[in-house]
Amino acid sequence: MQVNRSIPSATVVPVLVYPDVRAAVAWLGAAFGFEERVRIGEDHRSQLRVGDGAVIVADVRRQQTPPDATTVTHRVMVRVEDANAHCERARANGAVIEMEPTDFEYGERQYQAVDLAGHHWTFSETLRDAAPEEWGGKLVSPG
Repeated sequence: MQVNRSIPSATVVPVLVYPDVRAAVAWLGAAFGFEERVRIGEDHRSQLRVGDGAVIVADVRRQQTPPDATTVTHRVMVRVEDANAHCERARANGAVIEMEPTDFEYGERQYQAVDLAGHHWTFSETLRDAAPEEWGGKLVSPG
């Protein structure tokens, strides 16, 4: 893939709409540890990085609106080193914790949180390498 410094290098980049881009950038940094990479206008968009992934925070315009608090249309998953510590940081910064850190048979400890605009997040810490067949999954394509 060709390099372009004006776009995140991640293959998949969610674009999430927030009512206040600058407040979202500050909150996502404080609560989840995201780092601002590129600012586009003062209140239009911002590219954030997290590990080797990325997310774009977009403003409200045309058909773009933040989520409805009563409907979950998406959940963004982010891998972290320490789900317990990450959860406490998120909680301390006002994230609504939907599910406390929980160990799963597929080798992950995960927690779920809702951010200041109603976006749903899952944060996942790898505990062990688990073959999909161990817990009822099936590896269809390696990689």
